[in-house]
Amino acid sequence: MTISNQIMKGLLDGAILALIAQGETYGYEILEKLNAQQFPEISDGSIYPVLLRLSKKGYIQSETRKSDSGGPKRKYYTITHEGQSELKQFKQKWHALNQGMNNLLGSDKEC
Repeated sequence: MTISNQIMKGLLDGAILALIAQGETYGYEILEKLNAQQFPEISDGSIYPVLLRLSKKGYIQSETRKSDSGGPKRKYYTITHEGQSELKQFKQKWHALNQGMNNLLGSDKEC
């Protein structure tokens, strides 16, 4: 696994927790929201393992029920108290890391 993939894996956990914290949602909707926020390199195949991992850690819970649009059943996700705590820690670590990287690399947008 490349460094870029490792970074994305860690960030995706926090990003998905943040989206679920905004309100109940399902897998495909999470993917759409990440794409709308220009989150890079996300495929539907990368979302579901993260959801499973977050669920096993007790950060999110799910409920399967009929789709509002009459399609197949969907698994809807909500964040738990443990997930809220983990998201708070993620945000603190992200702000510190982001500040350090900006200090190191400069905050200009040359790329």
